[in-house]
Amino acid sequence: MSASRSQNSRAGIDLGGTKIQAAIVGDAGTVLGSARCATPVEGGPASIVTALAEMVREAAKSAGTPIPARVGIGTPGSVDARREGVTGARNLSGFDGVVPLATLLAAELRSRDDARHQVVLGNDVGVALDAEARFGAGADLGSFIGIWWGTGVGGGVVLRGERWSGRGAAGEIGHVVVAMGGRLCPCGRKGCVEAYAGRRAVEERARRLRDRGARTKLFKIAAKKDKTRLTSGVWADALEDGDELAERLIGRAVHALAAGAASAVNLLDVEGVVIGGGLGTRLGEPYAERIAAAMQPHLFRDERPPVVRVSKLGDFGGAIGAAML
Repeated sequence: MSASRSQNSRAGIDLGGTKIQAAIVGDAGTVLGSARCATPVEGGPASIVTALAEMVREAAKSAGTPIPARVGIGTPGSVDARREGVTGARNLSGFDGVVPLATLLAAELRSRDDARHQVVLGNDVGVALDAEARFGAGADLGSFIGIWWGTGVGGGVVLRGERWSGRGAAGEIGHVVVAMGGRLCPCGRKGCVEAYAGRRAVEERARRLRDRGARTKLFKIAAKKDKTRLTSGVWADALEDGDELAERLIGRAVHALAAGAASAVNLLDVEGVVIGGGLGTRLGEPYAERIAAAMQPHLFRDERPPVVRVSKLGDFGGAIGAAML
């Protein structure tokens, strides 16, 4: 690799509840090398930091470059003003309080290669939206909302080409209430979009129904894939196989997502909706079309609906956006 290419590259990490995706990113959002692993489900922040460091090293090796001096992480939860710590990332093992993630990763990287790295944090969906606004599905849209449908349901808002952060937590569409007094959400409140559409919540619902005698192939498919969780791939295979329980639960998720998205559109009158995240990307355009159709009855201006698109950058959107930090 040339010296200029090495100097211009940055490292980005998309830290999710299910997977860690790292990438070495060059000019114009080009992915030069990448690595991916499952997110550790136990061991707390220490095990996750170890996995983050290992993925950055593997991505750099794949790109044929040392680890760049600048490393960005897109993480669930709320990031502090200095972009060093994260709170409220409840889908991650041991992330119940404040976790100084940037400091921990910088120390872990230095312990192995004795080099200093500047590590900064951003909200996972927020940085993915930045990438989509610049290089992806939102590049031709002046305003849009993002819905990241994965382990949870994240969101963000882009207005006049810039992401709107509010007081630090704007765009949390997963916690728009779609059922007063409804199901308990992982956030501890009731009736949120995430309680009906987040993969974690939907999986818990599937397990309860199975234990009550509901028939489904979901868990057999997971076992064949050697998965302990109902990953996006497991849901996709079950839907393709016509599994009735999977169809019912994902159908309910589609309607919850649509109600939340339509409410946001009614409030902001944005031009588009971009669907990303593990489930959103895996289920793809057919489900984006289903969400668009389910939004229609809820839109105040139903004669001019927003465009609804799937993330163009797919699994790399979060890592590319993190590198842009």
